[in-house]
Amino acid sequence: MSKIEVIKRHTLRGHNDCVYTLARSGNDNLFFSGAGDGMVVAWNLSDPENGELIAKLPNSVYALHHHAPSNFLLAGHNYEGIHVLDWKNKTEAASLQLTKASIFDIQSNHDDVFVATGDGTVIKIALSSMSILTKDQSSEKSARTIAIHPTNGDIVVGYSDHYIRVFDTNLQLKHAWQAHANSIFTIRYTPDGHFLMSGSRDARLKVWDVNNQYIQAAEVVAHLYAINHIDFSPDNKHFVTCSMDKSLKVWKLDELRLLKVIDRARHAGHGTSVNKVLWTNYENQLVSASDDRTISVWNIIF
Repeated sequence: MSKIEVIKRHTLRGHNDCVYTLARSGNDNLFFSGAGDGMVVAWNLSDPENGELIAKLPNSVYALHHHAPSNFLLAGHNYEGIHVLDWKNKTEAASLQLTKASIFDIQSNHDDVFVATGDGTVIKIALSSMSILTKDQSSEKSARTIAIHPTNGDIVVGYSDHYIRVFDTNLQLKHAWQAHANSIFTIRYTPDGHFLMSGSRDARLKVWDVNNQYIQAAEVVAHLYAINHIDFSPDNKHFVTCSMDKSLKVWKLDELRLLKVIDRARHAGHGTSVNKVLWTNYENQLVSASDDRTISVWNIIF
């Protein structure tokens, strides 16, 4: 493995339950967290010790998404729907009841918002009118993760039935295949849009060739247990994975080569599952969220 330096900068506390999700904002130094305690919190990396409560919802928050055009923060409120938060003023701009299931992911493309739910439904919403445009339920198993192609707008969804499904912008199914041997927890397009990366409960990281009918281009047994999330470095040359095995791993993107393992023994890492990662533009700092109720902030120095 390549010699890169990892420095733990901060441990952020304040949530009273597992921290499930992180989301960017319009500012490099600011990000959001959501947790099992229903709290949505804003954190400032230039003053990281003092989180600011944005909203307190009755149920767990598994999904947060910053909608850049409106600067609203969308929160998935399990067993209810989504809340549109004016986070600067700590007010709710709108809400929409959607489901009695869990909400696992929220992504957007311009005014269109896509929501993945625990009953296998993917819902397309017009944010400006807060209306449901269409739905698809291609599986009875959970829709866990959504990625949107950076140029053609394809909507790709990973499911707990082990399938990845590709939809057009109106949620018409274009392509589907069994991608893993277990639930798919994370999918991300590479920054150039040429490949799709997927991580699963089967601990495997797979790469799919977008321009060649999504045929498999690579596979790595990346972790000991489920891969929960993937994020890319600001320079688009590296990526990070996080896992139920309590570790984060830093990789070189073009070679799919492991560079560094960040764990409790070597770097005072998390004590339980690492659920989400965010590689920020603020001093190249990496943020990770865990079932141990904490958020860690890391410097990755190449």
